[in-house]
Amino acid sequence: MEEQSFQQRERLVEEITGYKFKNPDLLHQAFTHPSVPQNWASNDRMEYLGDSVLSLMIAKEHYFAYPDLSSKDLTDLRSVNVDTEKLARVGIKYNLHNHLRCQIQSFNEQVEEFRSATLEYPLHSLGCINPPKVLADIVEALIAAIYIDCNFSIDITWQAVKDMLQPLITPETLEIQPVTKIMQLCQKNKLKINIVDNWDKTREFECFVDGKSVAKGKSSQNKDTARNRAAYNAYEQVIENLHMKTTVKDR
Repeated sequence: MEEQSFQQRERLVEEITGYKFKNPDLLHQAFTHPSVPQNWASNDRMEYLGDSVLSLMIAKEHYFAYPDLSSKDLTDLRSVNVDTEKLARVGIKYNLHNHLRCQIQSFNEQVEEFRSATLEYPLHSLGCINPPKVLADIVEALIAAIYIDCNFSIDITWQAVKDMLQPLITPETLEIQPVTKIMQLCQKNKLKINIVDNWDKTREFECFVDGKSVAKGKSSQNKDTARNRAAYNAYEQVIENLHMKTTVKDR
């Protein structure tokens, strides 16, 4: 049974990346979570290495692709392309979790909940959903495994994984973070925005515009996610309100 899983894992990765491992043990280690018995080497250290390798590859790609971007803009663009949500999306796109050796309670339920949440945000939620970090760890560990196996060649590693990482977020598709977005909208329209933190009591944030409640955002797991959801919902509501006012004036 284990041998069959090994073969399926190897076929999947070769199909996705076009890369054939010289040392398949590295591949299998990349798909082994620290929760499994210690007779298997886990991907804990691999995901650490893969995180750094990926950041370097994306930085190199952007540096040459966007010569007019400032270092700040390049940093923002790199960050959103290597964060947990972006990599977790890669994980579910190729169902990498189905080949992970792990002993994590309710892991499949977490994955499916994340998959459903991504439908509302096709490219990136900018902090409005909670991605399972384990999914991103698989991708980072796989990148590290290829990097080690090809004798630490950044170019070979990039050729193997660049298609897997698509679609990359570009300057044209990069959106503003929800809190910044609602702040800018209110400033532009001379509205007063106040985001109230009720997370310790109700796991919610509430947005008030000109003293009136316009939206709430809730997350039982993550405070930042609750804040971002509130800001996102508030932005949508304020846009709708502004549109209604414009329509009334035009009549």
